[in-house]
Amino acid sequence: MCGIMGYTGKGNAAPVIIDGLSKLEYRGYDSAGIAVCQEGKLKITKKKGRLADMVTALGELPESSLGIGHTRWATHGIPSDNNAHPHCDCQGRIALVHNGIIENYANLRKDLILEGHDFISETDTEVVAHLVEKYYNGSLEQAVRKAVSCLQGSFALAVISRDDPHTIIAAKKDSPLIVGLGEGENYIASDIPAILGRTTRVYILEDNEFVVVTPEQVAVTDFSGDPVKKSVFNVDWDPIAAEKGGYEHFMLKEIHEQPEAIRKTMAGQIKDGQVDFSALDFDEVLKKTGKIFIVACGTAYHAGMVGRLAIEKLARIPVETDIASEFRYRDVLWQPDDLMIVISQSGETADTLAALREAKRNGIKVLAVTNVVGSAVAREADRVIYTHAGPEIAVASTKAYSTQLVVMYLLALYLGEIRQSYDHGKLTGMVRDMLYMDTMVEQVLKEQDKIKALAEKYRSVQSTFFLGRGMDYAVAMEGALKLKEISYVHAEAYAAGELKHGPLALIDEGVPVLALISQDKLVDKTMSNIKEVKARGAVVVAICKENLQEDCQECDEQILLPRVNPLLAPIVAVVPLQIFAYYMAVFRGADVDKPRNLAKSVTVE
Repeated sequence: MCGIMGYTGKGNAAPVIIDGLSKLEYRGYDSAGIAVCQEGKLKITKKKGRLADMVTALGELPESSLGIGHTRWATHGIPSDNNAHPHCDCQGRIALVHNGIIENYANLRKDLILEGHDFISETDTEVVAHLVEKYYNGSLEQAVRKAVSCLQGSFALAVISRDDPHTIIAAKKDSPLIVGLGEGENYIASDIPAILGRTTRVYILEDNEFVVVTPEQVAVTDFSGDPVKKSVFNVDWDPIAAEKGGYEHFMLKEIHEQPEAIRKTMAGQIKDGQVDFSALDFDEVLKKTGKIFIVACGTAYHAGMVGRLAIEKLARIPVETDIASEFRYRDVLWQPDDLMIVISQSGETADTLAALREAKRNGIKVLAVTNVVGSAVAREADRVIYTHAGPEIAVASTKAYSTQLVVMYLLALYLGEIRQSYDHGKLTGMVRDMLYMDTMVEQVLKEQDKIKALAEKYRSVQSTFFLGRGMDYAVAMEGALKLKEISYVHAEAYAAGELKHGPLALIDEGVPVLALISQDKLVDKTMSNIKEVKARGAVVVAICKENLQEDCQECDEQILLPRVNPLLAPIVAVVPLQIFAYYMAVFRGADVDKPRNLAKSVTVE
């Protein structure tokens, strides 16, 4: 969730750290801070609000070859200057930043107060600074090692001391952390975008790894001090891809990048007219799978809902779709031939990782779908299929979601073929249809001005509803999430048939209802529900296929989709909802790319 950036080297630390933090703003945060070592002292500046507020408070950038910075997403303690990172010990000798949650902080804090330590924040993180102070006897490395041994919970830590103006000490457990390898300079960061354009060589730290970073050396050990041999991960991301490229916001840019992302995700996966995942070397598991659990959070969960329907139809395998944060509380009746599929854009989602690990503890094979090479999910799963969405900076996911859908369809088609559970000719036809998904999305993008006008028309509403049946219900869920998370308009999605079981009481004069109508066999049923809301004064915007336009004449507005295969319709149907949510947020003056209270990479439970 929070962002970490650290630098030690021959250059000036402050501008490097600020630049790195700016590239991590997509993670979501409510305060920012920096600590640099200057002339034997630590200079610390931290501020509630945006990174720009902290930079203003900092004033003239200090000259220093060592520093750490942080963007905080509040967990323990309100957003405030005092609760912002970095945190210090009592003497101002040590500064550190932290991502994660220290679960035993209350007991540690109580003991440290009894020992005479003074606390100035409400955070769990500050206890770590005082623990390091407690154990410090001239060696920062040994003090941090002893402090880490006392911690329970999750953490990515970066620590500096005024006594050693060239060294960063870092440690990782259950929160992402990387080391960027330079020439005469090195970096610590919570995510790869922070160091894009500075180095392409990275160490991705594993859990329970400890690292001492100087300008000339990076030494990685486990928590006990035993050396760990690391392989260099070479980053092939284009730094330009992480810039706005002329668009007003990253979200709009990423919406328009979906056709290319779809093409890249399918590249090399279709051979001789069939999906080919044989390179995974997982066919034996897939052929004997008796049941699939798809586990994810938020937008990825909605992709899983679509995946469930596609897999059940084409592969004839029973599938359960679970919210990761709830999955751990189930007493699952595991069977040896079960398979778990986890979906995570970042590959670091804490709840999804917990579900993955629970499956592994029970001897269950795990297939991961993620956008980030080398992420925790990718490393810990038995196999991984990457979505090639490229860097997604806006907090609200768009192209990562559409590429997750693509992977779920490809997997369903592959399962149908290798298990011989669906007609071969029909599977071939659907594979052919998949090859046109990028151009169909491009067609919908041409409707942007019309969708923008609708958003301006409804910009002042307080509540909206999304309806759909079958595949359309899953899309309605994603559309409602997009609208509420970036425009702050109350939005609820319902299976259209459920209206009369309670939600219909919420329909009032002028309430907008966005109805998804892409399932040819369900159009009559859906229209019956639309008539029910119209009879109660709702204004209905239909997102319908061209060939169903006549069936939707009673709707007040129409956004037309191309004639897409109903099974594959979610890839196309979600795009107007993304655009609608985007312009609603713009017209309402919301911070589109960084919505309040939210984070891109959710690394706390």
